Amino acid sequence: MPILQHPAYPPATLLCLESLVPCRESQVSTLLSIFGERQQLSFPSIFIYGHTSSGKTYVMKTLLNTLQLPHVFVNCVEFFTSRLLLEEILFQLQNYSSETKQASHVPCDTFNDFVRLLKQALASQNLQDQTVYVVLDRAEQLREMEANILPAFLRLQELTDRNVTVILLSEIVWEMFRPNTGCFEPFVLYFPDYSIGHLQKILSQNHPPEYSADFYSAYINILLGVFYMVCRDLKELQHLAALNFSKYCEPVVRREAKERDTRKLWKNIEPHLKKAMQTVYLREISSSQWERLQSEEEPGQIKGLSAHAHVELPYYSKFLLIAAYLASYNPVRTDKRFFLKHHGKIKKTNFMKKHEKTSNHLLGPKPFPLDRLLAILYSIVDNRVAPTANIFSQITSLVTLQLLSVVGNNDQLDGPRYKCTVSLDFIRAIARTVNFDIIKYLYDFL
Repeated sequence: MPILQHPAYPPATLLCLESLVPCRESQVSTLLSIFGERQQLSFPSIFIYGHTSSGKTYVMKTLLNTLQLPHVFVNCVEFFTSRLLLEEILFQLQNYSSETKQASHVPCDTFNDFVRLLKQALASQNLQDQTVYVVLDRAEQLREMEANILPAFLRLQELTDRNVTVILLSEIVWEMFRPNTGCFEPFVLYFPDYSIGHLQKILSQNHPPEYSADFYSAYINILLGVFYMVCRDLKELQHLAALNFSKYCEPVVRREAKERDTRKLWKNIEPHLKKAMQTVYLREISSSQWERLQSEEEPGQIKGLSAHAHVELPYYSKFLLIAAYLASYNPVRTDKRFFLKHHGKIKKTNFMKKHEKTSNHLLGPKPFPLDRLLAILYSIVDNRVAPTANIFSQITSLVTLQLLSVVGNNDQLDGPRYKCTVSLDFIRAIARTVNFDIIKYLYDFL
């Protein structure tokens, strides 16, 4: 649907805005109706939520910049304390109309100081007669700050008696924000996920000028047919489209096929897309390394990724994998020596078997129960890790990535047992990324 005409903005500007934010016309029309005229009081606070890559940040930046509305844009992850956040808002506001940023950060310890300094900044920039928008991206971080920060932002217009609208962008629903003591309710706007038709339209806009739009659209259709079921992230799909397009064009470049020979083009690109499917989100190698690997391939041959390629894992997943490796290759009787701080004196003669000659690494990994894995994890991580669903989901992810394997049947009377399937070189590389000396904790290297 087209963006609704608005008396405050010329039709040419709205037409330009419509081309910049495809498939988000409904949300933009709603925001324009809330904003109203420049001099009118807008809604005090707006809460916009939706999944990753649903266009929240991009639409808001494009909307405010295209309409040239006075605003500040702050990422709450980057400015993670209340003081840093409030000082950054004031800093951007003080330098809004000046081409060269001259003002420095003004100390702001409390929200009362922020309200006073905000009034001064609005007066100095002559912004008292029009709405000023304060956009807080990744707003879920506000819940980690002082209890008064979120309620105060929601009614900032009332506290300052100025035309200020606070816009919160988040990936979680408003019910996860609302304080127990109550607060001013913002206007809530939902950004749904892009459908496959939306993704087709958006990705097709980036076609190279040397190829026709229909040719690139057919390529995007093939790409989405492969990746849509496993990846809905627009940024990831844009990366995959740019990374594999050169392989799709090879038969056309070599004049072995025409642009309409989709069957030949599909046969050429299919093995490369299957290989790219294995590395969605993981980034085992960089884009330049991927392109170099593709160019070095012989015709009809698909090279695999290097066995020593670095795999990006979440922070605690790395420690989980380290704990799993230790549980697989250390005897159970050694856990007290390695992981208990006040274990007392243990004689080495009792600790090591005199006739033990075979290395555990030669015998291979041994299965271990889940409670032992978690016990080792808690002992090697400095800060306490609660056994939340997030930790258990990361264990499942490691099994899916085939870094761990489940041993035995799914007997409800017995807990799950696992084995670590990675090599020593691999786990040492993972341990180095978190500054953990795994050799000191391995029984074979005593």
